[in-house]
Amino acid sequence: MANNKLRIGTRGSSLALTQANLVIDALKHVHPNLKEKSAIEIVVIKTTGDRIQSTLLSEVGGKGLFTKEIDEAMLNDRIDIGIHSMKDMPTILPDSIVFHAIMAREDARDAFISDKAISIEDLAQGSSIGTASLRRKSQLLSYRPDLTVLPIRGNIDTRLKKVKEGIIDATLLAYAGLKRLGKDKEIKQLIDTNVILPAVGQGALAATCRGDDAYANTVLNLLSEPTTTAAIIAERAMLAVLDGSCHTPIGGLAQPDGQGHLELRGLVALPDGTKTAEVTMTAPITKAEDLGKSVGENLLMKAGPDILKFLEEGKPIFVRPHPEAE
Repeated sequence: MANNKLRIGTRGSSLALTQANLVIDALKHVHPNLKEKSAIEIVVIKTTGDRIQSTLLSEVGGKGLFTKEIDEAMLNDRIDIGIHSMKDMPTILPDSIVFHAIMAREDARDAFISDKAISIEDLAQGSSIGTASLRRKSQLLSYRPDLTVLPIRGNIDTRLKKVKEGIIDATLLAYAGLKRLGKDKEIKQLIDTNVILPAVGQGALAATCRGDDAYANTVLNLLSEPTTTAAIIAERAMLAVLDGSCHTPIGGLAQPDGQGHLELRGLVALPDGTKTAEVTMTAPITKAEDLGKSVGENLLMKAGPDILKFLEEGKPIFVRPHPEAE
């Protein structure tokens, strides 16, 4: 660390800063030395994903656009730790960077926002829903093929404004982000995961650091939450088999049963929702990675050629949380 100060890199959005401060508060709680006023510094980094607002991520390189500049700052020793929404984490990280799944996971469900209906089911035929997510689009159209899905980007406030101005009839946002920003009063419906399966990692936070930074890894290990970590390992193992990116509608949610087992549901679909494949499997929580791989492999077998052509070629190396975080 430079000058004995822990430098935490984050994007500059309201949600990113709120999440960074949640992590800082948690670090101060478990690490007394970090309670000193000058012990931690937030370094705001503007990412490519923040700069490009007029184009869908699937068209310009995927969700890694939200992490690339933070990774570069870390490798150039400008920051010690990066804080991210887990669902923004790409499948592959630079070789010298590791990540930790930190803190307890928030509710992973998507939330329905509208001034014209109280639920997805209540929307009038032909209503418009704005989303940039192919995962949400495909599942929405599978459930309500009469709806019109419009591509929109922007932060939470931008999307809420588009609903209030009537530009779109409704939108879907992650409940976790709305809750962390104190905007959960905007929610009309929390969507059952049998209707829309969340994104891999949704509701969880990720912290990255250099693999050889013993202090940063030790500090982050203090925030490890075992069941959250196991769930993330399973979901990302599935994603690695499927080679998931923003080009492919993929959903996944691993949930511990409180008795030592983990259930993982995975889904792949065509963007227009006309075909979907879903697999659910259970395994001991200690076999989280194997569970994820098995669900991914079974999804590939079940998907069929129409869905498989939307899966990118190649199997990337699975990037797992730092081993000490398990």
